[in-house]
Amino acid sequence: QVQLGESGGALVQRGGSLSLSCLAAGSFLGIHNMAWFRQAPGKQRELVASISDGGVTISYEASVEGRYTISRDNRENTVYLRMKSLKPEDTGVYYCNLLEGRRWGWGQGTQVTVSS
Repeated sequence: QVQLGESGGALVQRGGSLSLSCLAAGSFLGIHNMAWFRQAPGKQRELVASISDGGVTISYEASVEGRYTISRDNRENTVYLRMKSLKPEDTGVYYCNLLEGRRWGWGQGTQVTVSS
């Protein structure tokens, strides 16, 4: 059974930066396309960034393009999300999971709060 563990969230001011990590235990991450998702208060979980198994194909949701950078280290079974120029609308709980198909059980997520 795969267990996902997100970390790195914090309370930051507008314009600040954060780096999130997601460790997948119980599966070799290197054969999966992965993604980061965000669930803002009162809203559905949405896809914000994705990365192919080899890290070649990367995609971002329009509102984070140019500010977020997704990367991965398959040897460490970890996916990263670096965020800069943060805005209050980036606030939410961030999760990682498979990009498509039958997803693994969701981790606890990591809270990102951007104050204005």
